[in-house]
Order: sequence, then C-alpha cells, then structure tokens
Amino acid sequence: MNEHPLILIIDDEVSIRRLLEISFQSNQYDTQEAGTGKQGLALAAQLQPAMIILDLGLPDQSGHNVLLQLREWYTGPIVILSVQKNEDDIVRALDNGANDYVIKPFRTGELMARVRLALRSKQDESTEGAIRKFGELELDISAHTLSRKNEIIKLTVTEYKLISLLMTQAGKVLTHHYLLREIWGPGYLNQTQYLRVFIAQLRKKIEKDPDHPIYILTESGIGYRFHSE
Repeated sequence: MNEHPLILIIDDEVSIRRLLEISFQSNQYDTQEAGTGKQGLALAAQLQPAMIILDLGLPDQSGHNVLLQLREWYTGPIVILSVQKNEDDIVRALDNGANDYVIKPFRTGELMARVRLALRSKQDESTEGAIRKFGELELDISAHTLSRKNEIIKLTVTEYKLISLLMTQAGKVLTHHYLLREIWGPGYLNQTQYLRVFIAQLRKKIEKDPDHPIYILTESGIGYRFHSE
C-alpha cells in the first residue's frame, strides 16, 4: 500500500507541472496532473487527492470557477499557484476556500513549506479531542480557554472567538472579510478597524514581543495567518 500523500496539480504549463512533479516526488509525495479545469475536476473526483495545487489561468475556464466547483464537495487543502498577483484575485481565491496563495515565479522551498503546513493543519483538524497546541500556547475548545504554560490567559468573549478561529485554522490565510463576517456578522464587512484593534489586543496578551509577532502574522492588505511553530 502506497502511503505517500497524493497531490493533484491543475496547471496548463507543462514546464511548471514537470518542476512540481520533481519537487513533490523528491519530498515523498505522489502526483497526478491535469492541464485543464475540466480534467482537473474529473481527476479530483476520481482520485480524492490529499491536496490540490490549482492555477487560475486555465485554458478552458477560470481557476476561480474550478475552485468554487471543488469547494462544493472537496474538503482537502487547495493551494493557488498563479501569476495573478493583484489583491483582488488573492482575496477572492481565499474567500472562496483556498488555503493559501503562492505567486509565480515561486521558490520551491517556500512552496514545499506551505504544502507541509496545509497538510499538517488538515491532519490536526481531523484528530480527536478539542486541544490545539502551538509552542507555549494551548487552546482548549471544550473549556473555551487559552493558556500559556498552563496559566489561563484572560480574554473577552470576542477575543476568544477571534483567537479560536485563527488557531483552529492555523496556517491558512484568513481574509479581513472572512474574519469580520465570522466574528461580527455580515453587517461589519467594512469595519476593518474592529479587526485591527482586537488583533492588537490579542498580540499584547499572547506574543512575547507584540511589535514582532510570531503567532498572529499579518498578510498585508489581505488578512491574518496564525503561524504554528
């Protein structure tokens, strides 16, 4: 039985697919490839891959459309790999369910690190129990508490909801709109100052140096990512 995770690459550039195939296989991943959105959707349904690498510039349809179709049923990580680097495309992809967004040309080492993180985060979601540990921090979902070295950190209800959302989706970029909608509701999508205030408060409580955070990282112009050590 093959125990290597299978990664499906949906990209129309043959050279990119060859590079990714070599990189993934040298890191103990198996790969399958598709050059169009239609072929990618069919292979995803047939193979049930552990992860999907998706290009937005496909010849037969937009990668955004493929992403939406995948997210109707596919629950594994999807990493966008695209030359499109404007914030609108990035935010749209993340809001529609992508786990991460890597811009071409890319560094292979960075892509591999993001792939490992996305797969690890998915594995953590599926493990039993309601405890999330990251460095010195421990989130107890059932008890609604956050602690450092077994000492409870005092949080407001909103602070807890925000840090819980970030930690349970560690490694994934969460957009401003997503966080505002989940914490405050759809009527607050433009109130980014709410988010800045509460992120600053959380950093003061959990970071050793709030000005140089290691847990709650800013994705400039897009949102935030909780980084697991």
